[in-house]
Amino acid sequence: MTVAFASSASAHDDDLVIGLSMARTGTFVCVANANEIAVDMAVDEINRAGGVNGLPLKVVKFDTAGDPKQAVLAVEQFARDAGALAVVGPFSSSEARVAFSAGERLGISQMSMSSSAPGVAAPFKFAFRNTVDEGLVIETVLSVMRAKGLGMRTAAIAYATDDAVSKAVGTAVLPEALLKVEVPVSGFVDFPYKAFDMSAQVSKLAQLKPDIVGVGAPPEAMINLAKEMKRQGGNARLFAGTTVGDPDLPVRFGDAGEGTIIGSPFYSELNDAVRAFAKSFAVRAEAAKIGRTVPNQTDISSYDIVYMYAEAMKRARVTGEHSKLASERGAIKDELRKMKDYPALGGKITFRENGDAVKPIYVLEAKGGRWTLFDQRSVD
Repeated sequence: MTVAFASSASAHDDDLVIGLSMARTGTFVCVANANEIAVDMAVDEINRAGGVNGLPLKVVKFDTAGDPKQAVLAVEQFARDAGALAVVGPFSSSEARVAFSAGERLGISQMSMSSSAPGVAAPFKFAFRNTVDEGLVIETVLSVMRAKGLGMRTAAIAYATDDAVSKAVGTAVLPEALLKVEVPVSGFVDFPYKAFDMSAQVSKLAQLKPDIVGVGAPPEAMINLAKEMKRQGGNARLFAGTTVGDPDLPVRFGDAGEGTIIGSPFYSELNDAVRAFAKSFAVRAEAAKIGRTVPNQTDISSYDIVYMYAEAMKRARVTGEHSKLASERGAIKDELRKMKDYPALGGKITFRENGDAVKPIYVLEAKGGRWTLFDQRSVD
């Protein structure tokens, strides 16, 4: 595993430093490999506009490869060695569970761009997530499906056992959400998230005869599941939360995932500002040769985190002086806690007491090789 800890430019005494705890390699690479691009975009834009309080932002980076132990090391190095004021990341819930605790001891804010397992930030004052609790997302998806009159007399649940969030979604979040909408669960199937052959699991699903199948898994596993269901002639509709929020997923599905419904805090065709971001992002992604040029929800989230930190720094009149680091880190945390309806690219954001963002949820349907807007809901 390669760990990167370096500044995107040489830091000086008058720089306002933020850390980026990123999963550029490892388990989450297919959805996390462009978060760095989005962060760099935001920093460049802010600095071109004069920086924050007349000072430039600088970003230092650490590739955790999605490893919780490395996420702890990252926040320790940002706080102790780099003089960072705040941290973008870590990426996953498994990382956040331990890194948030370390950040609390160090007194430095961290804001995850992806973690969505219920309650991860709640015990901490310096922990934030620019994401929506997976339970709220899936409850919203099911509520919309019910309101639209989709067939959902019975459900089954399929989930990956070796990914913490996927397992939590499969064993707790999905059953609770289905109970709330009074849809009985006829059974469960599970698999390793890297499983390629899902014939046995899909055969079991066929025996259960569900109308809908809730999925807790990364995108690749859901693709394999959908294709095997198609091969075996299954016609149950797949639905999921944010764990499969890949912008290219409908294309990668082919016709196997047609009609799949997910919840996401990001919709690529939301407005002109989002489309302009996507255009600039594509240019950078093409140059970086990362394998995709379309931003996903974690890219938008990462971009917005930088802007929210910059806004908190402005309100707190942060100077970045070494002697004031502890107090200014605390002031940034306090300003984030007070932030209401911040006009972020992904929609207006307010933080709950538990550190999670209140933001719009877009319910999307895979249709004709792309995500289409099925419905939009605001969650209080």
